[in-house]
Amino acid sequence: MSELPGIVVTGASGRMGQMSIRTIVDSGKARLAGAVERSGHDWIGDDVGEAMGGAPLGVKVVDDPLEPFASAQAVLDFTAPAATVEYAALAAQTRAVHVIGTTGMTEADIAKLGPAARHAVIVRAGNMSLGVNLLTLLTRKVAEALDADFDIEVVEAHHRHKVDAPSGTALMLGEAAAEGRGVELAAVADRGRDGITGARDRGAIGFSAIRGGDVVGEHDVIFAGDGERIVLRHLATDRQIFARGALKAALWGLGKPPGQYDMIDVLGLK
Repeated sequence: MSELPGIVVTGASGRMGQMSIRTIVDSGKARLAGAVERSGHDWIGDDVGEAMGGAPLGVKVVDDPLEPFASAQAVLDFTAPAATVEYAALAAQTRAVHVIGTTGMTEADIAKLGPAARHAVIVRAGNMSLGVNLLTLLTRKVAEALDADFDIEVVEAHHRHKVDAPSGTALMLGEAAAEGRGVELAAVADRGRDGITGARDRGAIGFSAIRGGDVVGEHDVIFAGDGERIVLRHLATDRQIFARGALKAALWGLGKPPGQYDMIDVLGLK
């Protein structure tokens, strides 16, 4: 048996699923231990490499995750909130590291991860890239330094197929700004403006979402004061940065105590 840690990819047919599979196979640091898709998907029963249009990888796509989870050390999960909650429970049963890049999760969804985190490592982040996580730290620091005379706006752009808005990354940046200000994001977030809205509320953290084309991901955090603006920006041009970050998180989580972690933990920036 290979000594390399085995990793399962859920949502194998999706953009991030396929990118994660390629990243694992090419890494030399891990082996692909399973590929999971929803019941009824056309790929079920096929070799995942062939389904992706390439050479066979010796791993069939399945719709029951329990067996591949049980034979693996980690799971990379870029799916949907309801599926992620179910996968968390199964990963906890098998003590597999569960790396969650799923966006659009509500506070209720996140709360459901708590029981699983008592038994296994969960690494969850709205964005897995090194650059975005550095941007998160910078956002918090700048928000700490500037008072509410500086208005905070988070502007994000993604491809036309993205189904949630604001993006998970935008919300992560908003949370960082709110933390820097010492407030709860839910109390100050302004997530939609249309019509006669009135003047901007002092201390609000605004969000704007752009959707179009094949934009991988662009995020600006704007601190706008009278006579000056500070703009923190991250541009993603290759989706592989997220897959590489997820793989790094999975390998980092091996042997760690059960609990919930994020990419700041993985990167040693706390």
